[in-house]
This record gives sequence, C-alpha cells and structure tokens, in this order.
Amino acid sequence: MARALMMLGTHSNAGKSLLATAFCRIFARRGVRVAPFKAQNMSNNAGVTPEGGEMGRAQIVQAEAAGIYAHTDMNPVLLKPEGNRRSQVVLNGKIEGRIEAGNWLKTKERLWGEVTAAYDRLSSRFDLVVLEGAGSPAEINLKSGDIVNLRMARHAGASCLLVGDIDRGGVFAALAGTMLLLEPEERLQIGGFLINRFRGDPALLGDGLEMLRERAFGVPTLGVIPYVPDLRVADEDAVPLERDRTAAAPLKEGQLDVAVIHLPRIANFDEFDALYLEPGVRLRYVERTEEFGSPAAVILPGTKATLTDLAWLRQRGLDRAILAAYERGAQVVGICGGYQIAGEWLEDPLGMEGEPCGQAAGLGLLPVTTTFSAQKETHQAGMRLPDGATVRGYEIHTGDSRVREGTARFGEIIERGGLTVQIPDGAAAADGSVWGTYLHGLFENDGFRHSWLRGLGWSGAVAASTALRNQEYDRLADAVEEAVDWNAVEALIA
Repeated sequence: MARALMMLGTHSNAGKSLLATAFCRIFARRGVRVAPFKAQNMSNNAGVTPEGGEMGRAQIVQAEAAGIYAHTDMNPVLLKPEGNRRSQVVLNGKIEGRIEAGNWLKTKERLWGEVTAAYDRLSSRFDLVVLEGAGSPAEINLKSGDIVNLRMARHAGASCLLVGDIDRGGVFAALAGTMLLLEPEERLQIGGFLINRFRGDPALLGDGLEMLRERAFGVPTLGVIPYVPDLRVADEDAVPLERDRTAAAPLKEGQLDVAVIHLPRIANFDEFDALYLEPGVRLRYVERTEEFGSPAAVILPGTKATLTDLAWLRQRGLDRAILAAYERGAQVVGICGGYQIAGEWLEDPLGMEGEPCGQAAGLGLLPVTTTFSAQKETHQAGMRLPDGATVRGYEIHTGDSRVREGTARFGEIIERGGLTVQIPDGAAAADGSVWGTYLHGLFENDGFRHSWLRGLGWSGAVAASTALRNQEYDRLADAVEEAVDWNAVEALIA
C-alpha cells in the first residue's frame, strides 16, 4: 500500500483541489510516483480517460500535474447534478443510474465497497496517493454516510491537512470550529492546517497562528499559502467562474474579445483556459445581457441539462443578445450541449433531462435536430477537419443530432478509443460564421486554436497549450512549496 496524505477543507471551494494539484506536482518533481484520488466528486466538469471512462476533471488535472495518465480508479464515483435534486451517477467511468436527494445515504453504503476497491488498486501502483475530501468533514448531518472524508482517510491510513480560505474571511473560526465539531478520535486524524489564498505579508497574522493552535486542540499551521493571481489550473466546479465574470478586465486596445455564455449547469469549462492564457485575448464569462458587449466570438459551452439551460437563456434574453451579435458579425460556436442549443429543435422523448417528451426550439443558427437518448458516448477521439488538419479531444454526450442534408459538417471523427472510424460530426455554416461540434478540448490543439483566433483578427504571439499548462502547474507548485513546512509534511506521510 502507498503512503497517503489527504486534503480536507473547512467548506467547499476552500482550495482542496488546487492544493492537491500542487502537492502532486511537487512530489512528482521530487521523483515520487504520486497519484491523486477523490472517492466521490460532485461536478459537471468531467473528462475522459484513455480507456474511455468518465471522471472528474479535477483529478484528470491532478494526474497531468503528476505526469501520469488519468484512470477512473482516481475518481470512482462522479455525481453530475441535473437539477431538481437529481444527479447522474457515474461509477468507475460508466453511467450507473440516477439518484434523488432522498435516497443518497442508502446508495452511498452500496458504493463504499467500490470506492475502497478502486483506492486499493490505485495504491498498489504508486508510492504516494494525495487524497482529496469533499465539502467539510464536520457536516454533522452527513457524517454517518461519509465515503469521501475521514472514513476514506482511515481506510487509506492517511494523515489529513485541513485547508481554510482566508480570502473569504473568518478562517480562524472556520478551522477551530471544524475541529470543535469533530469527535476526539477524528481530531487525531488532522495533522495540520493550511491557510489558503493569503494576500499580503504573513507577518500580519501576528500571534494568530499560535493562538489558533491553542484553541484548536494543538493542531499546528503548516503553511500560509499566498494568493496566486490569474491562475489557470482547472478547479472542481464552476464557482471560480463567478469570480472571473465579476472581475473581467476592461478590453484593451487591440485585444480580441471572446464571450462564453455562463450557463447555470455549464460543463467542461476548463477547455477554454487555453484561450484565456493567450496574449491579446480577453476571455470572459457572461450571464446577463447588460454585460454582453460586442464580442468577436460567442461560445455556447457544454451543459449537463441542455433543455433547462436553453430555457434559462431565453428567460434572461441572452438568446436575443446572441442572435444580435451574430447579425453584427460575431462568430457563434457551440460545443456539445451548446451545439445542440444552436440547432433548430431539441426533443427528449425518454425524459433523460426531466419530464418525458420535453422539447424546445433551439436558436436556429444551424440546421440540426437533436433527440436525447439513454446511450452516452464517452471517448477520447481524433478528428479530421475539412482542410485536412487533425485535432484531438474527447466526447461526453447523449443525444443524436441529425443534420439537414447538404449542410457542411464541422469535421469527421477518425479515431475513437484507439479504433479507426469514419463518423461525420457537427455542422458549420458555409461562411464559417457559426459552427458546432461534440468534440471537447478542441481549443487545446495549438494549431487549431491559433488558426481560429487569427480568423477573428487576432495577431498575438503563438504559445503551446501544453507548455502553458505546465507553466501554470509549476507556478502554483512553486508558491505552495515555498510556503509549506515540508519537513512536517514528510513526517506526516512517513
């Protein structure tokens, strides 16, 4: 069995995912065979492994930071919220079914054996596993059904670091309060605190850390992690997008403006990070008509609930804003669910997204009709574009989209999961003003991304997305490594 260390948080979005990513990178740079693990993830931000299994993007990112391929053993249970207190359950990379809020505790006990089996398989292949918890370990109403926090730490034999976000305020109360709500034997599992996202000089904390130790049952603070500005490392959920949206920088002269519609159930949003990192591009997330502006391109992203988000789009008047931008000359791009929304008609006869026989008119920008079905496509894939260029990405979608005869296709899937295929995909207007595809990860292909941006008038310097991602992993790891007491951390995992 591998050594193990777990990241817990005082609340959701305390920074557990990013710190787990940093720790994976740091240990990998030190020559340790390290892997990430999260027993249960709740997020619509998913990806596909080389074997075609679906799992949370956070663990895929952590694996990449560790320099290894992602495997569903790193995230055996993925819950994808669909609204109305219902979530799709993905178990070991494949759809297991759906759960309602009322029967979740009973379902958890059934999944516990799957979770521990996945961890044991992973642990046998690595020297160290960096585990991540979910929410808070002190949710006293949920602890009896825990399969992801302290119960998982006990199974792994992992010491735990409790992360608090000082940028939100109240970090001392959050850390001490969490310890207060834990049982005495649970407190013994907490080896140290990490105070995350600190702006300024740590000396400003004064005697606070020692006072915290006195009031928090003797647990020491092992690091004060600085706030890392403009960091582009994919997080678990869409909460960080809210910060990006509200803090959108003013458009600079010569900068290309790209707007992504921030759908309520947005999925796979990190695939646009490569655009964000390009010099001369302003990528922003939009959810109100008054912040729409006059972008050069509008991206309709993936969504876990296409019909519901289409209704939201109309309620907000964003459908009219998108069509007006299109009339002004903005290019409109649809990815997966966004591709379905850009079409003419959507129907759900089996109730895959809610009530059976749900249907709605799309935006009408592409001559496409989509019918949702029970089958889910999850593949890594290669595509050939009409100009002969090839790109790679991944597919996660349900639904069959029928394209009107004579319509240009966006591309052709030529490889799925290592098998050669010939499957037309997507649709495109003859003048390129609007196009859509089921292929996620398209903009992470450097050649395609730069060609697309130049077609919009961009003239920035060329940068490789892999290099940019590695640069961000190292920037995060450098900041964390400098701030943490590594002798204490090594003692915890010894």
